[in-house]
Amino acid sequence: MHDDGSYDDPRVTGPGGQPSATGPVSRETTYQGWPASGEPDDPSTRPPDCDPVVRREAPSTGAVRPTSSVPANVPLARDPHDPNGGPANAPAPRPAAARGNAAVPARYEPQPPVVALPQQPTAEAAPDVAAGVAAPADTPPAAGYDDQPPASTYVSRETPTREEDDPPLAMEAMRAVQILNPSGEVTMPRPERTRVMCVANQKGGVGKTTTTVNLAVALALHGNRVLVVDLDPQGNASTGLNVPHHTGVPDVYDCLIDSVPLEEVAQAVEGIPNLWCVPATIDLAGAEIELVSVVARESRLARAIAAYPGHFDYVFIDCPPSLGLLTVNALVAAQEVLIPIQCEYYALEGLNQLIQNINLVRQHLNPKLEVSTILLTMYDRRTRLADAVEQDVRNHFGDKVLQAVIPRNVRVSEAPSYGQSVMTYDPGSRGATSYFEAAQEIAERGVMEPVSRNA
Repeated sequence: MHDDGSYDDPRVTGPGGQPSATGPVSRETTYQGWPASGEPDDPSTRPPDCDPVVRREAPSTGAVRPTSSVPANVPLARDPHDPNGGPANAPAPRPAAARGNAAVPARYEPQPPVVALPQQPTAEAAPDVAAGVAAPADTPPAAGYDDQPPASTYVSRETPTREEDDPPLAMEAMRAVQILNPSGEVTMPRPERTRVMCVANQKGGVGKTTTTVNLAVALALHGNRVLVVDLDPQGNASTGLNVPHHTGVPDVYDCLIDSVPLEEVAQAVEGIPNLWCVPATIDLAGAEIELVSVVARESRLARAIAAYPGHFDYVFIDCPPSLGLLTVNALVAAQEVLIPIQCEYYALEGLNQLIQNINLVRQHLNPKLEVSTILLTMYDRRTRLADAVEQDVRNHFGDKVLQAVIPRNVRVSEAPSYGQSVMTYDPGSRGATSYFEAAQEIAERGVMEPVSRNA
């Protein structure tokens, strides 16, 4: 090995170690018969007793073991005779075994990266820990799996509560049992007097019939005696309660035109105790024309309800989507008006006309009539329009608007096709839960005296 970085190769030196005519061989010099740098390797020109030198770049993550005794902290000076700028005092490569008796240059073998493992505290490094002395008070303890977060820990709104930790099916089953009330106990307060509620809105498709049917079923399942009067010629309320209303069946038309007693046309609803329904047939479509010449035409329904011998806690009157004589009869017979409002602009547009008609009936025919309940239906929480309509209605009507809001739910629309209400069709659905909360709120608002659960 020479100071300029070259070394003597026995294959190119003369006898006795004298250098040959070609001079010393640099580390970058190729051997005789080997291809020059950048030329393709020809195996036919390769010497038979040796292999070509494989030059490898050590990876950045690997560690190369030093093969020289040069200290690690000594800087490596650049060799002025080396055209590539190699260090003059670089450690010599370790010779590797060659084929036969010939010696070949050493190869740099990359070593696997050295990973530093965490050191465990020893008695010398941590005398307090080894001696059993407690850690300082300002050192926070390590959190375990069973540790509870402190009271000041921020809890995200997405974190489920203890009630929400139950499986969804279990929660749905609990809601179904609560709504169906299989024990038959009186869980909703019963009013002191009969509450006659007229469900009216001249705008069609806002949920008048759906609201009437589901509120009546919810109140009946929880111990109240309820009567539903279907005053719509379409007879949708009769369909939702699975009450026959084909031609020839005694209906509300007979009560209005022929003065038939109401108890003769009322039918008990199958499967729902304490619930009765007065059906409506297609004959009711001509009642408005026939009532024009009848004396006291506006109060025919009021007299029929007053003459009923039994006692009801609630009487719901499902009105047609108009402001004709049938709706006027319902307003005269009722004491309260329940207005379902769809969370859209068209539902608000005709609301002023309905309020004006109610005021006219109050002034001339029924001074006890009042708008007591507003129910928001078909609420779609994905739209800003629903929020805007809700805010407008609550700002205008105040406490008359129920806190319960009926969302859009496909179960509510599917139930009438099976002749059921959503309360019995799918009691665990969002629609059934919302109507149950609305019925409970109506019962609590109108109660006059508390009633025990076993009444």
